[in-house]
Amino acid sequence: MAQPIGRHFLQIPGPTNVPEQVLRAMSAPTIDHRGPEFAALTLDLLEAVKPVFGTTGPVVIYPSSGTGAWEAALVNTLSPGDRVLAFETGHFATLWREMAESLGLEVEFVPGDWRHGADPEAAAAHLAADTDHAIKAVCVVHNETSTGATSRIAEIRRALDDAGHPALLLVDTISSLGSVDYRHDEWGVDVTVSCSQKGLMLPPGLGFNAVSDKALRAAESAGLRRSYWDWRPVLEANRRGFFHSTPATNLLYGLREALTMLDEEGLPQVYARHLRHAEATRAAVRGWGLEILCLDEREHSPALTAVVMPEGHDADKLRELILEKFNMSLGAGLGKLKGTVFRIGHLGHFNDVALAGTLSGVQMGLELAGVPVDDSGVAAALRVLTGKAGA
Repeated sequence: MAQPIGRHFLQIPGPTNVPEQVLRAMSAPTIDHRGPEFAALTLDLLEAVKPVFGTTGPVVIYPSSGTGAWEAALVNTLSPGDRVLAFETGHFATLWREMAESLGLEVEFVPGDWRHGADPEAAAAHLAADTDHAIKAVCVVHNETSTGATSRIAEIRRALDDAGHPALLLVDTISSLGSVDYRHDEWGVDVTVSCSQKGLMLPPGLGFNAVSDKALRAAESAGLRRSYWDWRPVLEANRRGFFHSTPATNLLYGLREALTMLDEEGLPQVYARHLRHAEATRAAVRGWGLEILCLDEREHSPALTAVVMPEGHDADKLRELILEKFNMSLGAGLGKLKGTVFRIGHLGHFNDVALAGTLSGVQMGLELAGVPVDDSGVAAALRVLTGKAGA
């Protein structure tokens, strides 16, 4: 690969670009995590993070990946042998199922085609059939990072309510929090799982659980073993502004700055920006004559777009070419989508010009790779960005 010139375009669906303001905030000297200055930081952060989740309840913060936050959601609320209803929406939903099974849970896995979100009608049918209430939790990936399909959480909640079912609702927002409209309290979610390196514009290293009162009550009798992931000592220490184990202090500095940035832009504006960038990206894909993986217009992700390669063309070879020629990284196809799909991330610290450059790089790469595409894709995206689409 030739020596790259200019900045690298990191257009995977996370980790995302970290803004300069956040990097500078993280570079501050580490302070005593048992001192009064840190306590003040923690107490402020624990309140400031709540609006992003759409909650007034507690948010537990771990030094962890999103995978750790998944495990925390399961072990704090469930017992060995409990049945969980989950949905095959893509690679990450499948990994969450595997984790649940490895912890000793029984997973009722609703099959899917990796081109749709969780099906509310299927959820309603499974819940209605469970007259003994053996299902203790419903697990849904809000924004499936591997496919670009967003599940309709409010409709899953309605299915639970219509069935009069007491199961907990656990939702993965790892690639949607801070990018896609999300309402933990309003939608009756019991545990929202997330992490730092996507819409929150931080490096990897922080995991989150937003927790309902119902989930806290479930934790009192949950029988799965837990130590590091146990909410109870974290919440107890948080009351005084501390953590029960060593926190990721400098990432917390960055989180404070990232939350300030989101607040200054305004969450409604943040969500609208992501929707517009997603619409422009889909316009480009259609302009090229290529196929978008997600098939339901209601479920297109505001955070990323997964693009299906024409038969006979390898998505990974295209990604390699674009990296070599244009210093831009695109997301790979994961699991059974390997080699057949590439993913364009358009989330986090991102603006119109960055998207225009991203799509130009993709279009040049497609043409150099000999993929049969129309060259009107970028022009179609620009019409969306300038408000002239359909004019």
